[in-house]
Amino acid sequence: MRGAPPWLSAMPFSFGSERRLRHHAEFAAVQRHGRRTAGRYLTVLSTSNALGRDRLGLIASRRLGTAVERNRAKRRLRELFRHFGADAHAPGRSSFDVVIIPRRELVRAPFRAIQADFLTAMGRLRPARRS
Repeated sequence: MRGAPPWLSAMPFSFGSERRLRHHAEFAAVQRHGRRTAGRYLTVLSTSNALGRDRLGLIASRRLGTAVERNRAKRRLRELFRHFGADAHAPGRSSFDVVIIPRRELVRAPFRAIQADFLTAMGRLRPARRS
């Protein structure tokens, strides 16, 4: 088998452990102290952190569907967070811990619809600007 093409190795595909919520206590803290908003395809909870980077946690229970469907939903959400997580909040903002809970409808929804729902939900979580 040949190696990966040169352009592929330069693309940032990894979603390392420093960008994830990994422990129950981290998820619980976001659920306890975070703001919540719901969209058609997902529910988003968010709270600020002092780490200087955004982190994502996904909760995909068996009610979502088969293992294949759950994994596909998580891949799609990770991709959205990778591209828009930092941009979805207001500029000059602090870093956030975000927990996303996908709904069953997300499994069969077109990617563009999920993207629009994600951006709308993240926009609702923006801190209010003071004048």
